[in-house]
Amino acid sequence: MLGKSHVVAFVATTDGNRARFFYGETLGLTVVSDDAFALICDANGTPLRIQKVESLRPHEFTVLGWEVSDIEATVDGLTKRGLRFERFEGMRQDARGIWSAPSGARVAWFKDPDGNTLSLTES
Repeated sequence: MLGKSHVVAFVATTDGNRARFFYGETLGLTVVSDDAFALICDANGTPLRIQKVESLRPHEFTVLGWEVSDIEATVDGLTKRGLRFERFEGMRQDARGIWSAPSGARVAWFKDPDGNTLSLTES
């Protein structure tokens, strides 16, 4: 039924100004709108609605991710913009923090200012 409908992605923030800088400047997404309820960014044609909330307890798992064609270059570029990539015990990650999955995909994780876990994947 929804197979031909467009997806809207959601994430939450307790600080709209901080989120606007992170998603707009650090990650390079275009800010489409910003009001009292949400900041909306264009994530390559997918609306990303960053809900403004009073309190937030981030999940321990990935809530949002991007497929990239060159994960090493993307990690390097984001590191230069101040991002720190996460390391997880028991996972063999390279010097950049990139994990090679059994499927052959390569994944790296980072957090937004609210502690939401985000990822990059190169298949």
